[in-house]
Amino acid sequence: MKIVAFAYVMWLTAQTVLAQKTVAALDSVMRRNFPTDQPGGALLVVIDGKTVYNRGVGLANLETKTPITPETNFRMASVSKQFTAMAILLLEKQKKLSVDDNLLTFFPDFNPRVGRKIKLRHLLTHTSGVLDYESRLSPNRNNQIFDAEVLALLKPQDSTYFEPGSRFRYSNSAFCLLTQVVERVAKKPYLEFITENIFKPLGMNQTTLYEPTRTIPNRAMGYARNPDNTIRFSDQSITSGTQGDGCVYTSLTDYKKWNEALAANRLVDLQAQLERVNQPLDGQPDGFYGLGWFFTQTKGGGKELFHSGSTCGFSNCVVWIPEQKTLVVLFSNLADNHRPFADVLNVLKANMNLSGDVWALHNLTN
Repeated sequence: MKIVAFAYVMWLTAQTVLAQKTVAALDSVMRRNFPTDQPGGALLVVIDGKTVYNRGVGLANLETKTPITPETNFRMASVSKQFTAMAILLLEKQKKLSVDDNLLTFFPDFNPRVGRKIKLRHLLTHTSGVLDYESRLSPNRNNQIFDAEVLALLKPQDSTYFEPGSRFRYSNSAFCLLTQVVERVAKKPYLEFITENIFKPLGMNQTTLYEPTRTIPNRAMGYARNPDNTIRFSDQSITSGTQGDGCVYTSLTDYKKWNEALAANRLVDLQAQLERVNQPLDGQPDGFYGLGWFFTQTKGGGKELFHSGSTCGFSNCVVWIPEQKTLVVLFSNLADNHRPFADVLNVLKANMNLSGDVWALHNLTN
């Protein structure tokens, strides 16, 4: 028994040393990539269900010098799409719609040549071929567009990029249309529905959506880097007001609650839903997209999920490996700033035996 106890103590000591080494390496990555007096980042690493790292570096607001913490709310950009998809799944669970309903079910005045062919599952898998709303905007426009106007722009269009369901083409338009489906079916604003059905039940009390006059608690402002390496304010653009494709604001603290709920199937069984709502990706063996997630199938039959988010002033990346109870989240309030995430994954691969399939996930959108 003494030998067994000694072996356990030695193993525990080795694990502690490894964890300390990992934290030190992650600290180095964060300090190297995020100066304390500039826009920064917030990193959460959960391995085997245990929080290994949960810290912020840099400033959420350069004017007020507010530091970034795990409670800082970042604009999620396309990481928002997983919340939009969940809203649709919840309405389906309530038997108020089906992912096989077409657009004419909800919008009878949609051009029938398009509306009868595009199903919700096509929107949820980026296989609708619906036109990019960004391409329909005037080059002289300077006011923000919102989801309802996206719907109005797309309703009269009589063509798609390809036959719906035939191929993958990433589409922000699709997820803007999904918020309008939610509003039409739930008979309430999208913000109200997602707050009542997702944010509040999961205790995500500081998570919200961007609206021009809405106060966002603990808000990180967005920035971008000029060619001469100076920093400029870059918090909003004309396309950053749409909700379905990108304007959830959340923090590491609240995103961890979201992930824990997904892992426990508190809202729906996401992995089971991904089995029926997905699209294989060309050129990516075992690569798929569905419901706001890129994912690969592991040899053991599980999934490794990934999504990034990029907008005028923010860069975000998330990797979730349910089988390993592993979550890696990096939010940054600096545009075009995904390099630090690759550095984080390098540390975890070297020190924590993180699955090599994560690299395929990271390359799906980078």
